Amino acid sequence: MPLPEWVKTQLKEIKKTQNFFKKHKLNTVCETLRCPNRTICYKQPTATFMIMGEVCTRGCKFCNAEKGYPEPLDNSEPEKIAIAVKEMSLKYVVITSPTRDDLIDGGAKHFAKTVETIKKLNPDILVEVLVPDFQGNKTSIETILNSGVAVFAHNIETVKKFYGSVRKAVYIRSLNILKTAKEINSEIITKSGFMLGLGENIEEVYNILKDLKNVECDIVTIGQYLQPSKKALPVVEYIKPAVFEKIAEKAVQIGFKAVVSGPLIRSSTKAYESYLAVKEERYGKL
Repeated sequence: MPLPEWVKTQLKEIKKTQNFFKKHKLNTVCETLRCPNRTICYKQPTATFMIMGEVCTRGCKFCNAEKGYPEPLDNSEPEKIAIAVKEMSLKYVVITSPTRDDLIDGGAKHFAKTVETIKKLNPDILVEVLVPDFQGNKTSIETILNSGVAVFAHNIETVKKFYGSVRKAVYIRSLNILKTAKEINSEIITKSGFMLGLGENIEEVYNILKDLKNVECDIVTIGQYLQPSKKALPVVEYIKPAVFEKIAEKAVQIGFKAVVSGPLIRSSTKAYESYLAVKEERYGKL
């Protein structure tokens, strides 16, 4: 299926930042997934780092991550990222990871250590975490919240009917991750995101929004699924920009504090702006 014009993008010169990541052997979602919004984020300046390797223990069919047995954790990784954040003069950082079911806590302590190390070396930095479901482990969620994060995010990814087949997870468990975070810390900003174009209908999309709002999710991002490789599921439909606008309006109507919706939107797109919108109570679509 050919790409429609609204999902094509032209990246400006970003070689300096790319070369920095290569030199320091840092794994970023920005480069790994060739995010179309890199130019915008690098200018902010923000970046999304992927910790705990590139191998996932789940193997969701929309993802390009390698499924298998991950390598042991790199205990020097938190310091490497903290130094990189300082050298790049970043002011907002997103930390994410593949799912690590091989670890007792799902990698929560490593997440927390990374956040704490970044903040120790960069006192004014804001850190957002985009976490896996930790198999519903409340202690893991609490460990991360106690590390000083600004935003706690967990992506719902797709509609309920695709859980188990497309997304290797449990729908209610993903919702409960966000619910539990609010129960532990009612002041924490929570965030989630999902993709369109896998074969869902508009009512199923609206149901996601309602379910996320019911667990007090503050920020939602909505983007187009783009097939990352031949082994991943093909795109069923390219959703027109007008539909993204319609869904964004619905999300604002339901009561989300910040909504980022469009064909090229990814979960970390406008992450800093979304945070500020919530903190400054400038609610609505960004």
